[in-house]
Amino acid sequence: MDKRFDPEITEQLIEKFGKQKSSTLLAYLDLVLVRNEHINLTAVRDPNEALVKHVLDSLAIVDLPEYKEAEKIIDVGTGAGFPGALLAIVSPEKDFTLLDSTLKRLRVIDEFAQTLNISNLQTVHARAEEISKKPEYNGAFDVCVSRAVANLEKLSGWCLPFVRKGGSFIAYKGENYDEELAQASRILKKNKARLSYIESYKDVPEDISGHVLLIISK
Repeated sequence: MDKRFDPEITEQLIEKFGKQKSSTLLAYLDLVLVRNEHINLTAVRDPNEALVKHVLDSLAIVDLPEYKEAEKIIDVGTGAGFPGALLAIVSPEKDFTLLDSTLKRLRVIDEFAQTLNISNLQTVHARAEEISKKPEYNGAFDVCVSRAVANLEKLSGWCLPFVRKGGSFIAYKGENYDEELAQASRILKKNKARLSYIESYKDVPEDISGHVLLIISK
């Protein structure tokens, strides 16, 4: 394991996901940090800060029943592959589509996926509001996830069209989610969706201790 990363957090990852998957997670993060010197992938440059804010945050979803039961998942606004690529590493049995409007980032994800042999993800270069209308994407996913992209009102309009009836949109949010929920109520109703429940992060470092997952059912 890379000694630059906090050994306590590394050990937690190994305990939860096993040594091989944990090693791949850290290798992916390392590739992002190295490439970040040449192309803007993340504002977080410190390895341990990135470990918490990107890896632990991205993986906060894995114990949710909606995630466990999902087979097809789309990550809207994936950026550098957070959370989609990391989820693909720990859940090789699931199929992931990583969507972003910035082609250069997707090319980097494709390169990293090939390097690390992550075979259960595909990248799609498009705007969510346009591609979600296409038959092959509309209502085609069990779960849609999105992290650090936009406010919930905009996100719901972009993400919910991808979700099948009975599926879920799961949004990663910070402490000020109440106001966003109130603003998004009209869009949720329009898309025949509702807030199912809110999952708070547990036993995590202070940097992400106030974060929540909003589970919105369609």
